[in-house]
Amino acid sequence: MTAEYLVNAAELQIKISQGAKPGEGGQLPGHKVDAVIARTRHSTPGVTLISPPPHHDIYSIEDLAQLIYDLKAISPAAVSVKLVAEAGVGTVAAGVAKARADLILISGDSGGTGASPLSSIMRAGSPWELGLAETQQTLVINGLRGRVRLQTDGQLKTGRDVVVAALLGADEFGFATAPLIVEGCVMMRKCHLNTCPVGIATQDPELRARFAGQPEHVVNYFFFIAEEVRELMAHLGFRTMDEMIGRTDMLRPSPPSDHAKARTVDLSALLHLATPAASTRWKRIVRRHHKSRKRQTVGVGTMNMMLVDLAFPALESGERVHAALPITNSDRAVGATLSGEIARRYGNVGLPEETISFRFTGAAGQSFGAFAARGLSLELEGEANDYLGKGLSGGRLILRHPKNAQFIPDQTVLAGNTALYGATSGEAYIAGVAGERFAVRNSGAIAVVEGVGDHGCEYMTGGTVVVLGRTGRNFAAGMSGGIAFVLDEFGELEKQCNSAMVELSRLTDRSDRDLLRRLIEQHARFTGSARAKRELGRWEISQRHFFAVIPREYRQALERRPDAASGIAGAIGARHA
Repeated sequence: MTAEYLVNAAELQIKISQGAKPGEGGQLPGHKVDAVIARTRHSTPGVTLISPPPHHDIYSIEDLAQLIYDLKAISPAAVSVKLVAEAGVGTVAAGVAKARADLILISGDSGGTGASPLSSIMRAGSPWELGLAETQQTLVINGLRGRVRLQTDGQLKTGRDVVVAALLGADEFGFATAPLIVEGCVMMRKCHLNTCPVGIATQDPELRARFAGQPEHVVNYFFFIAEEVRELMAHLGFRTMDEMIGRTDMLRPSPPSDHAKARTVDLSALLHLATPAASTRWKRIVRRHHKSRKRQTVGVGTMNMMLVDLAFPALESGERVHAALPITNSDRAVGATLSGEIARRYGNVGLPEETISFRFTGAAGQSFGAFAARGLSLELEGEANDYLGKGLSGGRLILRHPKNAQFIPDQTVLAGNTALYGATSGEAYIAGVAGERFAVRNSGAIAVVEGVGDHGCEYMTGGTVVVLGRTGRNFAAGMSGGIAFVLDEFGELEKQCNSAMVELSRLTDRSDRDLLRRLIEQHARFTGSARAKRELGRWEISQRHFFAVIPREYRQALERRPDAASGIAGAIGARHA
């Protein structure tokens, strides 16, 4: 996601249960990645796309709260969190509400894209009714229901489904499969093969020409849904949807069946009408559903708002702005709000390079430089917590050790875990070691770092990473695009690298060596790195210890291009010249 995308969104959804129901992550086969999809996803046509599972940047409810904070720091959009209906989902939903999400989606075990493996669909999750009821009751008991809107989906088809969902506590209702069928889907279950006979789930122009759906078909379907909902509301005695939400006392189990097992089903827990716990200060207010209230955003007195005020001349008239400021680890997502203002005015084009430059001293909190937009340069003398440069969108980040540091920079961690997660463009120069999962899902940023922890460059789809030091285990796992140059002085890279999708090769072409040297020179210039200067000083020897790590499918896609340049990095190096 770019800064421009975020500031123009109406609602942003964090999919903890993305892809298949347990939240494994999704995959788009290479033959379905056409030019439009590749441009949207900042990747390469014909190259398989793997979406990282959420545990790659969300390790706890605190990390989810940080992501929500980051999004609210840059965007006015409401933030939604998608959870799967499973036993215990109410406890997770309570944490999500405390993390200040605006909406929680409880997704049932049915429905989906039709492209997931059967092992990811069958016996995964539970019906939406169970998850929704548990979530509603947990939020009400803990006095949290008034904070969030509740939505549910998972094969809702009729007006009766909507009414039942509302009585169980839902404010909103998601439809997908039924409208898809209204548009002409015949449920061939070949979504992943690019052979949809009615032209819906395919990028094949000939098949797409067969699509016969019309917007009016879907509109007509929802008119029928609304009509049935109104009839049932009248039967139950409700004038508005608000009156109906959370009224489980209006639901009755069907009469006992003759089936032996059916007679033993007890739905009392599902239909329990929850009230706030006696110990809460909401004791006298039974909030069964969301009440409109002012949405919580990033506070006025934060570092982010200070930067916006300082950068006002640059935002309004393009004047150059420079300032030096102290920073502490309570300053989170620094630069995100300013990047949102740049993107709102100038889009992804941003401002000219280094129009706005801030130099910080101290220890930065999480998400330093998140979504930094083009024209914004943030330099930090000190250390940064997790998520440095998350979603980097064209800006420049420079991280170097304090001048009087009593440690060896290229052996000391200066940046936390999951730096450059989902970066789309821009540059990052780190004169020290970064933690685990460095540059996960990087799709266009340039980064130079002096060592990384485990799982570096995971799921990369583009961009260039230079590692002037050791890597941890599982390097380049799921990497489907981009290129990484790794200095392998100790002969460990082959053992540390996950070679399932990538290959290692020496730098035999001049264009590869030139690109690498240029990036190391920039690293030395911006950070003053002693390690970079040492490698440049003995370049004829150093370049022999570098390996290029490049995905096989990505290399083949580049070689098929009519404008393919020589060398591994030739096709992507020109734009970094």
